Amino acid sequence: MPCTQGISPRGGNDISKPSRARRRIAFLLFDGVKMLDYVGPAEVFVEANQAVDGYDIVLLSPDGQDVVTSLGGRVSVHGAAGDAGEFDTVVVPGSELPPHEFVRGALIEAAVSLTSRARRVVSICSGAFVLAEIGALDGRPATTHWKFAPELQRLYPSVRVEPDAIFVRDGDVMTSAGVAAGIDLALALVEDDHGADVARQIAQLLLVYLQRSGGQSQYSVPLRGRAQPASIVRRATDLVDADPTRAWTVTDLAGLVATSPRHLARRFRDELGQSPSEYVTAVRFDHARMRLEGGASVTEAAAQSGYGSPEVLRRTFVTRLGISPSQYQRRFRSALPATRGRSRGQTVFELAD
Repeated sequence: MPCTQGISPRGGNDISKPSRARRRIAFLLFDGVKMLDYVGPAEVFVEANQAVDGYDIVLLSPDGQDVVTSLGGRVSVHGAAGDAGEFDTVVVPGSELPPHEFVRGALIEAAVSLTSRARRVVSICSGAFVLAEIGALDGRPATTHWKFAPELQRLYPSVRVEPDAIFVRDGDVMTSAGVAAGIDLALALVEDDHGADVARQIAQLLLVYLQRSGGQSQYSVPLRGRAQPASIVRRATDLVDADPTRAWTVTDLAGLVATSPRHLARRFRDELGQSPSEYVTAVRFDHARMRLEGGASVTEAAAQSGYGSPEVLRRTFVTRLGISPSQYQRRFRSALPATRGRSRGQTVFELAD
């Protein structure tokens, strides 16, 4: 099977010789690699070539053999990591496989070899586990997809994980949250290399934002931990979950679960890693998000979630997500078919009001 159209390097099959004035971008592929994690960023560099003819894209695997992607299809590569020469940038995509199933053996050896011969090192999604395993993220801020962030922090405590970031840059080491965030990071790299005008042109061609506002929190599901069954914390959180609009205080909750406020606060910290008031705030915020996603107005969402006013809800959204409730709702509003103003046989999909 031929390599993806548009990303084969110039100069035939000699992957060890860089082209003059062109930056060589290596993507390290492996069995189970998430296809969008490398195709999306690669296409950014391919689109850039229309404006600046600045990049050679090289697909590599640890042994030079074809890989089977997350879609189950076989993809051929240009060669083995060890035979590939030097690169401007090395990109390690992620996988939906658990990290312990792919972050091992030959892939780690290939990553060590490639990153030692590159100016910039990049990971997409759970590719951060590969960089963390080889020590490239030690003492650095980094990110990954929000669902992998707790495990990355647990396995590699020396990494300063930023779970809400779309991408993180620390010198010449960059990590992204995964999937579409890899496109965001690739655009930022093109902007570094060739300026904002070129990056903006690529974003327009690909119909994506040049720079998205907010962080991963606007896309992630609520990640509140669950307290231990039958504990007083579980009883308290069940009360809050059942009535998020109530003006809960730690004293109120402690009285209802028959303990002291100090003991309840300590148990919250032990089991959930947050205070009772922080838990109440998180529940209200999640409640408001779900109301907005369901079509409620900002005023309705504020009233139904225990916020004193729409303005309080707006300030909370801006503080937590970097966008207003109205912007959040527009971004997540359902698309419904409509035929307004169209002749027979034509259907147009418009945003629901």
